[in-house]
Amino acid sequence: MMTLALTRTLTRLRYGVLLALTLLIPTLSPGVARAELQIDITQGNVNPLPIAIANFYVPDAATGHFGNDIPAVVRADLERSGLFKPLDPTSFIQAPAAMQVQPNFQDWRVINAQALVTGDITAQPDGQLKVEFRLWDVYAQQQMTGLVYVTAPANWRRVAHLISDAIYKRITGEDGYFDTRIVYVAESGPLTHRVKRLAIMDQDGYNQRYLTNGASLVLTPRFSPNQQEITYLSYYGNRPRVYLLNIDTGQQEVVGDFSGMTFAPRFSPDGNTVVMSMAEPDGSSNIFTMDLRSRRVSRLTREPSINTSPCYSPDGKEIAFNSDRGGSQQLYVMNADGSNQHRISFGQGRYATPVWSPRGDLVAFTKILDGTFSIGVMHPDGSGERLLDHSYLEEGPTWAPNGRVIMFYRETQGDAHGRGVHDQLWSVDLTGYNLREVITPTDASDPAWSPLSPLIH
Repeated sequence: MMTLALTRTLTRLRYGVLLALTLLIPTLSPGVARAELQIDITQGNVNPLPIAIANFYVPDAATGHFGNDIPAVVRADLERSGLFKPLDPTSFIQAPAAMQVQPNFQDWRVINAQALVTGDITAQPDGQLKVEFRLWDVYAQQQMTGLVYVTAPANWRRVAHLISDAIYKRITGEDGYFDTRIVYVAESGPLTHRVKRLAIMDQDGYNQRYLTNGASLVLTPRFSPNQQEITYLSYYGNRPRVYLLNIDTGQQEVVGDFSGMTFAPRFSPDGNTVVMSMAEPDGSSNIFTMDLRSRRVSRLTREPSINTSPCYSPDGKEIAFNSDRGGSQQLYVMNADGSNQHRISFGQGRYATPVWSPRGDLVAFTKILDGTFSIGVMHPDGSGERLLDHSYLEEGPTWAPNGRVIMFYRETQGDAHGRGVHDQLWSVDLTGYNLREVITPTDASDPAWSPLSPLIH
């Protein structure tokens, strides 16, 4: 093995922690072919890849638990993706200490592992942890990738998510989504006096914390492209206003005072504009944008109907929204300046809450037909409609930043007195087969998935 003499010191916006990354490149034995182990995730449902994620070797007893904790998070991340099948660690033959130089690949072929993850953790003199991992192709008997992270022990879960992202990208060829967060509305109390607070968590449900105290009703939180701010609707003194909240500092400001009710705010891809729907005196609603620097408001639609739920395309050139201008609630697309407004949904039922995929290839939506709600996707021109899940009531789709997974919320049906009603978060991939509940401490609705954390060199 040789270590590439290239170390990048970088700061991540999400926590402001310092991570040192070193790319590890193996010395290949003569005659060993380059690894071709990969998953093609464009072909619909796939058989999960058997992968062995061994506990990491930790020589220091004081930090020994990290050798079990970090691999456990990586196993959970990859298993939830539906693309990997982490093997039971009790079936492993080779111990972590025996793999310091190179694994005995025959021991891993015996248990049908196609990929193997190994690692070691050492405590640094300054109290930080040095976490090294390697991904191996078992049948090609060579290393596929490897990284080293140096960070504070408190950030161990984040390191695990970064490792999961690296594995996902190396084997699928696409960015992972594990080092991300979800902001949502945490709900508690009786239905007649519901308390709704903004909450934030890691994508796997850990590191939960509240962003608001519940004194005012909050709805529709959305991340800005830089992850540091969210926009949301709040009722303060029974007056609805659109707010900006800095997640790191807690600083909050009103986007603007409008004469009518404003709702469903979303950022533009560059973070400089917010698009929203605003109620008109005649009972209709139309779509407006606000430049966050100049506070200038521009009107995009002029219809005596309900036009709402606007969402920018990832290139910022178009906006999807829903409108009942044709007699029923349907999906429409227009240019970012309001021109070329045209309908794209033509199936049976009503359509709502369009959300453009980060990849730009699909629009997610909620569909209501015969009393059943569904989460679906279609191409921006309206073709290729597919329904991924359906239930009594579900809505509010939000995309993972790699455009392969959608999160939404379901409401369970209660009795005649409203008992038994719960809102829960769920995720589903584009195949529709990998449906998962996302556990939260309280009822939860209106999820919004963060972008991937950018790197600052």
